Amino acid sequence: MLSKSQLSLVKSLHQKKYRKENHLFFVEGVKAVTEFLNSGFSLHSIYTVSELVSKLPNLSHKQKVFEVSINELEKISALQSPQGVLAVFEIPKEKGFDMDKVDDLVIVLDGVQDPGNMGTIIRTADWFGFKKMVCSKDTVEIYNPKVVQASMGSLARVTVSYLDLDTLFANNALPVYGTLLNGDNIFGYNFSEKGFLVFGNEGKGISEEIKGFINKAVTIPGGTNTESLNVSISAAICCAEVRRNMFK
Repeated sequence: MLSKSQLSLVKSLHQKKYRKENHLFFVEGVKAVTEFLNSGFSLHSIYTVSELVSKLPNLSHKQKVFEVSINELEKISALQSPQGVLAVFEIPKEKGFDMDKVDDLVIVLDGVQDPGNMGTIIRTADWFGFKKMVCSKDTVEIYNPKVVQASMGSLARVTVSYLDLDTLFANNALPVYGTLLNGDNIFGYNFSEKGFLVFGNEGKGISEEIKGFINKAVTIPGGTNTESLNVSISAAICCAEVRRNMFK
């Protein structure tokens, strides 16, 4: 049974203001919820239909599991068709970004706004083994329900930091790769083992301020009949090419 206070709390988490205020966010679907349960995120509560309880990993806090009807889930879900389970987790305290611990290429997002793109990039980063991402402060929030859903649980494994990119790059000695139309062909390009790979806003691309820090411009050849690629597609192509060249 879903209480009025539970309904009010979870519904409020659809908005960034209340996620920030309560330090909570929610995840939907057995697979994604399981990823977060197995990752060390602190569980606040789970709302699930009875037939899915057995499909969740062993829970150490049974009192945090509430069996509800599908109609009740519809009242708190962000999906048109709820997936039978919704879990609320605590937002962990953001860890500082340590430049001295950069041991791979770090994906950087400069002003990416679309939650679906953001979640897909996180999922892509996870697939190709990129464990760290840095975002400008105007990039969409990672705990937005659409970001969480699109990441398909990968958010539980990829560390995302929100930083002032000007400050980050002003104190950086590592190569900064940027996806620009006038860059070198990415296919066959020799990337360094450590550095930053920057992707820009869906409509404007990489901001002029950040372009000034790019010392290795790359491009995906094509575009004879269209202006640009979707940023999440660009990220997937670039991540695949980086790994192909590093491990060939």
